[in-house]
Amino acid sequence: MTRHARNCTAGAVYTYHEKKKDAAASGYGTNSQRVGKDSLRDFDCCCLSLQPCRNPVITKDGHLFDKEAILEYILTKKKEYTRKLKEYERQKKKQEEQSQEQTANDELQKLQNFLKREKTICSKKTDKTDEEASSSVSNMNNGRDKHLPSFWIPSKTPEAKELILTKPDKNIYCPVSGKILKMKDLLEIKFTQVNDPDDKKSLIVKSARFMCPITHDVLSNSTPCAVIRTTGDVVTMECVEKIIKKDWINPLDGTKITEEDIIPLQRGGTGYSAANADLQGKHERPVLQA
Repeated sequence: MTRHARNCTAGAVYTYHEKKKDAAASGYGTNSQRVGKDSLRDFDCCCLSLQPCRNPVITKDGHLFDKEAILEYILTKKKEYTRKLKEYERQKKKQEEQSQEQTANDELQKLQNFLKREKTICSKKTDKTDEEASSSVSNMNNGRDKHLPSFWIPSKTPEAKELILTKPDKNIYCPVSGKILKMKDLLEIKFTQVNDPDDKKSLIVKSARFMCPITHDVLSNSTPCAVIRTTGDVVTMECVEKIIKKDWINPLDGTKITEEDIIPLQRGGTGYSAANADLQGKHERPVLQA
């Protein structure tokens, strides 16, 4: 049996309790910490700007955006598509011109070879000056001075290969779900404000800002919500299950609705955390030798 020394970290008797205590003291191992509320995006915040929505719109999948932010995103993607399409067409035109030029050069080379063979039939003497000029090792010969490589420009070095562009995709995709996004699919929604005459605070600093227009339950990150497509009102999922799904009638205007008219509002975090999915942040560090 090995000796149980104070600083022994590789022995068989190095217990799990000692290993865990030394890892916490020395900075080794993995740290796990529950993500706090400040790291999560609020249910009424835009998925792009992470700020409260002034003109909220929702996609078919239930992702919430500010109208100004999502329209600016769509406009930026359209400009990017136009730029890439022009570059693709410019490269395609250049390739066609090079192909035509190469064909013309091949035809000219065939004609020169034919005339050269015709001359050799009549005369046995050859002009060595032309052969020596054509076989010169100078990099300035035969028009090669116009195509000298530039070693200080990465795209013009001798080893650089020409980048072949592909035709860009015309579709615009949702930045959250990755599905095709169209402006006509964006649905404007409305939140019902909590009417509290005793609360004189601004709407942006209130903890309870919005409520369900049917049950008057306060909406929050912990409350699953849904959107009624016909009116754009945001209600709780509990209201949908217990009230709306009984007769499939909208209590706000008395109209008939279907299951397709109920869009669940997606809740989520910023970029690394999501609500009710993975609320732990981990920090990987070097591990101790077992």
